[in-house]
Amino acid sequence: MKAVNLELLLPTDIPAGERILWHGRPQWFSLARRAFRADFVAGYFALTALANFALAAPDSLAAAALAAARTLGAGALGLCLLMGLAWLSSRTTLYVVTSRRVTMKIGIALPVFFNLPFSSIPSASLRCYGDGTGEIALELGPQTHIAYLHLWPHAKPFRVARPQPALRCVPDAARVAETLSRALIAAANQAQAAPAAPGAAPAPAPAPALYPDAVAAA
Repeated sequence: MKAVNLELLLPTDIPAGERILWHGRPQWFSLARRAFRADFVAGYFALTALANFALAAPDSLAAAALAAARTLGAGALGLCLLMGLAWLSSRTTLYVVTSRRVTMKIGIALPVFFNLPFSSIPSASLRCYGDGTGEIALELGPQTHIAYLHLWPHAKPFRVARPQPALRCVPDAARVAETLSRALIAAANQAQAAPAAPGAAPAPAPAPALYPDAVAAA
């Protein structure tokens, strides 16, 4: 059958027997805070404005207020740019979990597709945030490598040597993680039950699992 369009996320037909279990995109405000670090940018400009005010206040309160206002204005402009990038990134991203793979469509200007079969995902980890969104990072096997810059911001932070694709800031992340975990386990059981070729040694079945990276974070 034909794949559900999903903005052309899947470039080919879904193979027989494969089902779409979940699809979604990042929540843009959470993405701005956690991927684009809008919180840190806001804090930096707030502290800088306070410092500028304190330095100029002994000479003139009016000059101090003007210096602080200029700093805050620059900070507001920077935050608007980050928010816009986060919104665009969210609108142009789609994540799909099927019964056999995870597919990611990312890229604002040039869409890029990543198809990750469950056989290339030994394990995954979940990190939930206080606003209900969360991050599901996918550990890749030794035969699969994707450059960190090709994935960002859809990668687990600070994992540069061995990048891990991540479903970033997805709403109701715990439910999505449960769906993915069940699909990984089902695929592993199916691979274990599959008959081996005549004369071939039975291959050890993969044992994918989803581990909680952090149960709650601000």
